[in-house]
Amino acid sequence: MQQNNYKVDSNFEVNKSPLHGLWALTNRELKKWYKAPFILIMSLVQPFIWLALFGKAMNISAIFSGGSFNIPGLNIPKEILDQLGKEIMRSTFGTSDYFSFLAVGMLSFITLFTAMFSGMSIVWDRRLGFLNKVLGTPVARGVIPMSKVLNAVVRSLIQATIVLMIAILLGMDTSNITIFGLLGTFSALFLMVLGFSSLFVMLALRSTSWETQSAIMNLLNLPLLFASNAMFPAAFMPEWLQPIVKINPVSYATDISRQMLLGAPGMANLAFDFLYLGAFAISLSTIGIILSWKFLSK
Repeated sequence: MQQNNYKVDSNFEVNKSPLHGLWALTNRELKKWYKAPFILIMSLVQPFIWLALFGKAMNISAIFSGGSFNIPGLNIPKEILDQLGKEIMRSTFGTSDYFSFLAVGMLSFITLFTAMFSGMSIVWDRRLGFLNKVLGTPVARGVIPMSKVLNAVVRSLIQATIVLMIAILLGMDTSNITIFGLLGTFSALFLMVLGFSSLFVMLALRSTSWETQSAIMNLLNLPLLFASNAMFPAAFMPEWLQPIVKINPVSYATDISRQMLLGAPGMANLAFDFLYLGAFAISLSTIGIILSWKFLSK
């Protein structure tokens, strides 16, 4: 019987670089996304419906137009009424068009929604046995959750870009959009997603039940959206809700986006907004890495 002799290359070395492991795991997550375009399309359906139906149906600016905002018995020229209506809209929403106000809020919504699913992946990896295999490799444990976070960041920014393009095609105000404004907006979205995806990955580190993760997502999804300025100005909300809005990171990401894309006045200055989001992102991602060393096990 012929015996096969195999030679092992003594020069072969395992790449133990954290960046190599981070890219390998992140690329695996991204492949599951861009090789299934149906998932991308479905993730864009909900914000498109909000923009095309809700955004256009809630034509608040028409209420204050010259044809509607009219006082019986007073002969006020339509041009003056139109100008008055625009001033009321600007003082309320920071722009004369509610659709533009809502469209910028949808950028925060789509990125938040994507960040929430980052924890679901680690649950399925544990249930399918892939997590055990990764834990048996030289990859640092802190790299595992960060790959989920980085995947969520890349996906959310791409989806936000598509939503912004759709909003522009549907009539969003583009008179104040600049390259600097776009860079600032996507930097704010990056920080927000980094923090929230780290949070949801932390919640999933020891979980083996996707039902639990779904329940957490459903519990926090709408409260985070409505307890922010994504759909309505915080100044006109009930007094008990305003403090919650002011600690919600979604509000600060949306505030930066509106200031930089629409030229609208903000609830805080840009420096404070970025510092708040930066502290939120750094603190949660750091805690996530620390907890991964403690809780990730075979």
